[in-house]
Amino acid sequence: MAMLHLIGILVLAGISVRQAPVDEPLAAATIMARVAVNQDRSETLRSQYIYQQHVHVVSRKTSGKILREETADYHVVPKPTGTERTLQKLTGCYWQGGKYVEFASEPPPAAESTDGELVHSFREDLINDSSKDGLASDLFPLTTDEQQTYQFRLIGEETFEGRKTYHIGFTPKDTEDIDWAGEAFIDEDEFQPLYVFTRLSRRMPFGVRTLLGTDLPGLGFAVRYRRQEDGVWFPTSLSSEFRIHVLFFFSRNMSISMENKAFEHTHVESRIVGSQP
Repeated sequence: MAMLHLIGILVLAGISVRQAPVDEPLAAATIMARVAVNQDRSETLRSQYIYQQHVHVVSRKTSGKILREETADYHVVPKPTGTERTLQKLTGCYWQGGKYVEFASEPPPAAESTDGELVHSFREDLINDSSKDGLASDLFPLTTDEQQTYQFRLIGEETFEGRKTYHIGFTPKDTEDIDWAGEAFIDEDEFQPLYVFTRLSRRMPFGVRTLLGTDLPGLGFAVRYRRQEDGVWFPTSLSSEFRIHVLFFFSRNMSISMENKAFEHTHVESRIVGSQP
């Protein structure tokens, strides 16, 4: 009888253990839905900031030789529909006649050359004046609108740069699309992105690569976000390195970096972004 009593206790204990509530991890879609709400809020709060933006673009031969380099510093102020950037300083150099020619002027010399137009295009067009943070919003699926065409998966929970994060992977819902795929590290406490990187979801179609000789191997971007003192999260840096190959005879290695810094409020009624939608 004592043995049966002991077996009964163990069985009940086992049942109670199996039935004990376990915290289920949040689904990736739920996490990103909270991120979207906070990003939408942050878009509004970022319009209360002025800041400095530093952009560096380099065009190289595939051998590594620099053909053109430009460094630009902008003063960025918010507008009702985006931001306005004022160029404060532009310096650079380009290869001509067997030597490097340095410049510090706007417009820059040799701007109509192939590398001049290429560098200028990335320096100006990559940074989107219609967004509150200066980044082209379609580079990263963070806002409600941009998340509509993506699917997400939870890779795991990790400590990233000293903060607990959800590690999320994302790809286009339509696998035939050539769009962005990548990964994001989402702060667990505030549901804000710390670091996001992207790459093209698939290679250029075979016909484009073989018949037209056009490809963009390695194209992708990485962005870091930092929490400001009042709780607003702001993208502070963006970087990319990739190759452009066009029409069989033109190839360039491009590197791009951008830094946002020296943030200042334009309004005093800012508030902390909550972690819950």
